[in-house]
Amino acid sequence: MKLSLISFTRQGGLLCQTLFYGLLRQGHDCEGFCMPKYAEECGLSPLTEPLREWCGRRFSQADALIFVGACGIAVRGIAPFVEDKRKDPAVAVVDEKAGFVISLLSGHIGGANELTLKIAELTGAQPVVTTATDVNGLFAVDVFARQNGMVIENMAYAKKVSAALLDGEPAGFASDFPVQGEIPPELVGNAGTGAGEKQQPALGIAVTLHETTSPWPFTLRLYPRIVVLGIGCRKGTLAERIEEKALEILERHRIPVCCVCQAASIDLKKEEPGILAFCRKYGIPYQTYSGEELKGVQGNFSPSVFVASVTGVDNVCERAAVLAAGQGTLIQNKYAGDGVTIALAVKKWSVRFE
Repeated sequence: MKLSLISFTRQGGLLCQTLFYGLLRQGHDCEGFCMPKYAEECGLSPLTEPLREWCGRRFSQADALIFVGACGIAVRGIAPFVEDKRKDPAVAVVDEKAGFVISLLSGHIGGANELTLKIAELTGAQPVVTTATDVNGLFAVDVFARQNGMVIENMAYAKKVSAALLDGEPAGFASDFPVQGEIPPELVGNAGTGAGEKQQPALGIAVTLHETTSPWPFTLRLYPRIVVLGIGCRKGTLAERIEEKALEILERHRIPVCCVCQAASIDLKKEEPGILAFCRKYGIPYQTYSGEELKGVQGNFSPSVFVASVTGVDNVCERAAVLAAGQGTLIQNKYAGDGVTIALAVKKWSVRFE
């Protein structure tokens, strides 16, 4: 996680320094700030801008903000920027004597609850976590989704699931993928697992790639980001044309674009403007491979004499998709149209309960 820490007093600065190095050792990307007159002593960067401006910048840049000081300071600092639990960074507050550490914002999706527990371990502070499912020791669907790298399709349904569990009602669970770990007892699992003989619920969770999966009247679909787009195109193909063809083939499979974790092609297309613009629009990482790397991919692919004459490889999009998916499964062979070729591959993946 990219963490931004801030403190306001000498004692707070020293604690901030302890947290900075402790979290850095755990592999986090950290930046720490304090008042200018304590900066050298505490080994932190001086805060040279108003707190509101500091908070606004970190809300868009950091995964989490850690305040060493009073809750009121943190609340006033972040208030103008709080927008959506799916987007807001985690915010935690620890008092300067490390008596308590509070998960203040984005406890589940943002990871503030987990971060609070890490800070407690590093400082000896008492963790304060107030989210209802945690307080009651129940399954939390947003934490589950984040831990498994899944996208929550419908936040309103996610709230319905949590409300049902808090009321002691069961929620269903189904997965199109292998399941590791034990399904929580409050879930009625597929294939007769989980809550076993409990009444069949009216709502549940489906881990799927498909928009049409609906085992219950109210189905909360969780989408794993495991689909790779293999892309080929004529030089100078517009981003709009690439987008049109990519979304068309995803729609044929009823796969939402949020499931796409990567796009891939040959290194001849590394700087192809249309592909780059399409990937930027949807926030999709883009990877390219050499012709030799693509030739080495095992599988049955659709050969093209023309593509081989231009690139030295008989097929770009299928081979690139499979390679970027870690030798994954090709679910859509080359789909060609208007100078664009698209293939889809899926990474080997399983959902896990921790």
